[in-house]
Amino acid sequence: MSTHKTSKMMVHNRLSMSMLPLRSLWRLKIKKSPLVLSHTINSKCNLSCSFCPFRWIKGREMTREEIFDMLEQASQMGVMVYNIWATEPLLRKDLPSIIEYAHSLGISTSMITNGVLLEKRIHELTTLDYLSVSIDGIESYGELRGYDVQSVLRGIRLARKMDISILMNTVISGQNLNEIEKLVKLAQELDTIISFEPITEYPSISNDVWDEIGIRDMDAYHATIDHLILMKREGFPIMNSLTYLKSIRDLKPRFRCKANELIMHVSLDGRIESCREKMVCLG
Repeated sequence: MSTHKTSKMMVHNRLSMSMLPLRSLWRLKIKKSPLVLSHTINSKCNLSCSFCPFRWIKGREMTREEIFDMLEQASQMGVMVYNIWATEPLLRKDLPSIIEYAHSLGISTSMITNGVLLEKRIHELTTLDYLSVSIDGIESYGELRGYDVQSVLRGIRLARKMDISILMNTVISGQNLNEIEKLVKLAQELDTIISFEPITEYPSISNDVWDEIGIRDMDAYHATIDHLILMKREGFPIMNSLTYLKSIRDLKPRFRCKANELIMHVSLDGRIESCREKMVCLG
């Protein structure tokens, strides 16, 4: 990009960023436009988690130039957050320049990662605002993910030194019910917040996998969620609301998902999808 073009873009950004929050609020309430662009940025992963359906996603990845164009359009729509996820973003070499470009447009940047390459690459991500790292256990992490959790934790500590806000995301399964309290206290020690969600038993994954790691001991599961609710009330850094925790206690959420009112999901090749799980193509 030329110096003249860069300067021109920076001037345009300064003039438009002050109007971005109001324009975004107007689009959300009146025009019903999304505030978050969630992007499946690549098709590769460096782990082989048995319970993950996204490792089977294949196809043509958008080029950096195509992503830049998408981000420009998103900025014009009033999108305020660019969320990068799936399959493992840190495997993409041009990731720092993509994050930097989104940031230059006045869009906040966020990324979901398994954390395997975090220790190696975090220093490249100087314009990353938010980071979500999947940590499903301490003792059970190696069994669930097939990797050393200590390496991931070192990456989280480095990211905190860079003042990046971090969310530890934990999928509750039959294998980590006895580690949930430890994970909450680990998040507190690392100066992060933590969120929980029950494991989704995708039909594309073998029943043998769910028989091994699915939630089957409901008494233990109920006790775990009840303890999470107690810890939330005591002020531990749990992101989930009490309403959400109560709703997942019986694995029958009693709310209507409103994600599509806030989030626009873009697939690997640029298609717009209804949901990152259902993946129904909208155009």
